[in-house]
Amino acid sequence: MPTQRSDTPVLLIGAGMIAHDQIVPTLLQMRREGVIGRVSVCSQRNRSVRALAQAPALRRAFPDVGFDQVLDSSAGANERRPDHYRHALAGLPERSVVVVAVPDQLHRKIVLECLRANQHVCCVKPLVLRVEHSLEIESEARDRGLLVGVEYHKRFDPRSLMARDRYRAGQFGEFRLGCARLMEKWHYRDSNFQNWFTADATDSFVYIGCHYVDLVHFVTGLLPSAVSVYGVLDDLPNGRRGYLWTDARVLWENGACLNVQNSLSYPDAAPGPNTQGMTLYCTGGGRGALLDHSDQYRGIAYSFGAPSSGPGGTQYAQPSPDYFLYQHLGGPGLVPTGYGVRSVRHIVQEALRVERESSSLEERRRLIAKIDREGILATPSNSRYNEAVCEAARESILNKGALVELAFPAD
Repeated sequence: MPTQRSDTPVLLIGAGMIAHDQIVPTLLQMRREGVIGRVSVCSQRNRSVRALAQAPALRRAFPDVGFDQVLDSSAGANERRPDHYRHALAGLPERSVVVVAVPDQLHRKIVLECLRANQHVCCVKPLVLRVEHSLEIESEARDRGLLVGVEYHKRFDPRSLMARDRYRAGQFGEFRLGCARLMEKWHYRDSNFQNWFTADATDSFVYIGCHYVDLVHFVTGLLPSAVSVYGVLDDLPNGRRGYLWTDARVLWENGACLNVQNSLSYPDAAPGPNTQGMTLYCTGGGRGALLDHSDQYRGIAYSFGAPSSGPGGTQYAQPSPDYFLYQHLGGPGLVPTGYGVRSVRHIVQEALRVERESSSLEERRRLIAKIDREGILATPSNSRYNEAVCEAARESILNKGALVELAFPAD
């Protein structure tokens, strides 16, 4: 099917690591192809937006297309203006698309303001940290006929889609016991993480482990029923404290159990960008079945003549070609590929489809309800179990790992 062209503008709120590594390249490629209109980026600091615009990787990949820098002319380069995004929102035509990529605890406020400005929203995971806030966002979006997509990019890894098809065809039987891990590199502590990744706001399980909670449901269709999270406090470079190491036990409605370990602790000298993977043990028709995803090692190993540059750069490397990769395919610059690209692209394209295929509020609502039911794209309605897990996890970690039953309304 030929790509549908559009001049719909997209605004990105946030200019941090995920913007550089995944979101901006995806949007610029869509702009290059004419799938979307102009791309704008704003952040609470002018410095962050300017640094993103000058990033060597982006300049090399996109010499032919760029984004508009939405700067606050009254602020210094490093002066915080946390409400500056409102200025960018005010200049955006209604029913465009806004990508929200800010710290977890800011999602609710900004997503709601985007919806009240009549904008479709793509939000990085987790959407919010409380079930009531998810319901609030869903209600606001439904009233206005707007799509909210949550960017759980592991859903778009071919491994995940293969597992989903085979599990739901009955080839694995029933999930019973599993383990998952995702440890980010130590240098995350030296980044802007130290300003918001604090014990009172979030923790490694809520921020990182939610990927695998979402993935187990995506594959199996099961819902979580209880969670216990034990956190280890550690010092951030600026002296603040955070739950930088977590061990979680997630129970499921069929009695299954998933152990999830997360941290900002993977050595910078270690070869991959992180270490991650998931193993599920299942009944398998009375003979046992196994689903084992080694997401850390993707079958590539390099030993360079000298260490690569940048935080976490090593001489021996195990890069992943699957999440995100720049490729030279002819023409100007480079083309970003991978499941991280597919994830953002899919959400933006679904928002564009809602507008293209609907001529009334009721038609938009019907199409969004269909997207909800299909369950490929995470929405507030079909992924609320994630908010229930986040809410219970925060209660558990603040109570030294107590088991907390999940409470969320059935859809």
